[in-house]
Amino acid sequence: MSSSRRLFIFQSLLAAASVPSSFKGTAQGIPSEPAFPIGIAGYTFYRIDVQSTIRMMQRLGVQHLSLKDMHLPLNSSDEVIKSTMAQFSAAGIQVYAVGVIYMKSKEAVDQAFRYAEQAGVAMIVGVPDYALLDYCEQKVKQTNIRLAIHNHGPKDPLYPGPGDAYNRIKNRDQRMGLCIDIGHAIRAGVLPQKAVIDYQDRLMDLHIKDVTLATNEGVAIEMGRGVINFPALVRALKKINYRGICSIEYEKDMQDPLPGIAESLGYFRAMLTDK
Repeated sequence: MSSSRRLFIFQSLLAAASVPSSFKGTAQGIPSEPAFPIGIAGYTFYRIDVQSTIRMMQRLGVQHLSLKDMHLPLNSSDEVIKSTMAQFSAAGIQVYAVGVIYMKSKEAVDQAFRYAEQAGVAMIVGVPDYALLDYCEQKVKQTNIRLAIHNHGPKDPLYPGPGDAYNRIKNRDQRMGLCIDIGHAIRAGVLPQKAVIDYQDRLMDLHIKDVTLATNEGVAIEMGRGVINFPALVRALKKINYRGICSIEYEKDMQDPLPGIAESLGYFRAMLTDK
């Protein structure tokens, strides 16, 4: 392990343990993001309430969030949406996307786009049924809200790998693209660094994680302890001049995710700065 990698991991763990929960903005001791903006995918906080989520993000010094519906249900009133979004904004956290949202009917598509509009968010991370892609494209054109389709691994009947989504949207409106989940991609037999290169023209978002095996049996683990080649991934992102956010999705210890997020965050920051 290089000295810079050790330093970043140490600083992330120290910040998570010691930075006051009221601190807003970049956590003390954490350098600014060196190559790409880092965010967190909201499913990471599946068992954590909104206020605790905000405090954890402040302690980690992460300011970008892809909001999942357990923190803001899809059927929320305008008042609840406004109030919840205001809480994140007041804490210095930018909700840059909503999702993952599953779309199995036109009503579900309408609801997802209305939800994103009400929240003032410009991108939906979604999983639309094939038969709804034409309708989704219409909504994208009407609202100017981007739709990034998320792959979910070998057992996903729709989009197991990023290519399964890409092949269905590559000739559609440019605002339809991919949210590549690198853990699910490698479990489906797709190298994340290759997917980044192959699908760069539609790459809108990334869910960053590590897994124990490059098979369906692979499970979540702290970044750097699994099978994903993060140096190769970062080289690919730099090669294509990736413009999106790298959102960490930590799924190992969801009752108490902060230590694992901090370790993963420190490791990934080190990968972005290592020469």
